[in-house]
Amino acid sequence: MRIRFLGTAAFEGIPSLFCRCGLCLKAKELGGKEIRSRTSMLLDDDLKIDFPPDTFLHMVRDGLDLERIKDLIFTHSHSDHLYAEDLVARLPGYAQSDAHPIQVYGNDAVLLRIKQTLDFNGGLQEKFVLNRLKPFERKELQTAVVVPLPASHDPIEACYVYYIEKDGKSILYGHDSGWFPEETWDWLRGKQLDLAVLECTVGKINYRQSHMNVDAVLETKQFFAENGVLKPEANIVVTHFSHNGQLSHSDLTEIFTPHGIQVAYDGMVLELP
Repeated sequence: MRIRFLGTAAFEGIPSLFCRCGLCLKAKELGGKEIRSRTSMLLDDDLKIDFPPDTFLHMVRDGLDLERIKDLIFTHSHSDHLYAEDLVARLPGYAQSDAHPIQVYGNDAVLLRIKQTLDFNGGLQEKFVLNRLKPFERKELQTAVVVPLPASHDPIEACYVYYIEKDGKSILYGHDSGWFPEETWDWLRGKQLDLAVLECTVGKINYRQSHMNVDAVLETKQFFAENGVLKPEANIVVTHFSHNGQLSHSDLTEIFTPHGIQVAYDGMVLELP
């Protein structure tokens, strides 16, 4: 399985548009891995997680062919994860695209947002098929098997983290979320995953209600070790960073590398053989 981290920032991106904080100024000065766009991930070019407002940038930067996408799954409807207006670009009159519909999966808020946006532009027009997911319901997609697990993020909608099986490998896509709900912890016990992707949105700030901080990530790693969630050789990767956390890529690497945790950066590719 080839996993591409397209973007690795929270809502604001790094540097944030109107910000003069120390981290944003440093990112502008240093560039490289300090520049972070809004979060999304691509698995084997045919399964995409979330569709942020930086998808055009990701396509151009990484030379992506988005027409290879068969399945598109959403964690929740917040605008840094779902920029529905860009999905209009696949409709007739905007693109000469393949005949196959992209299968879209998400909660009610996600599907409503997409439907309203596309209806304003002529409807789905056989370019997208909308599929509602339910928590803990195993779903066979064209490209993988997924199980949406409840997240602790926004109480007004059913936000999900995802268990994903693909090509004989299993991963946890674990954000956006604060400390997981108890039923999600219970479900993960004994799963023997090959990879866990976690968030560290707020850095060292003492907060873990809707996003995780450094301590929550390290405690999650400990829970995984004590409850058989990961295989012995499995990777843990952290992503989804906010400038409010005030931790640069080098800061994050210094914190997490001693714990065997990898810090993602925009465009990073991870191979699971």
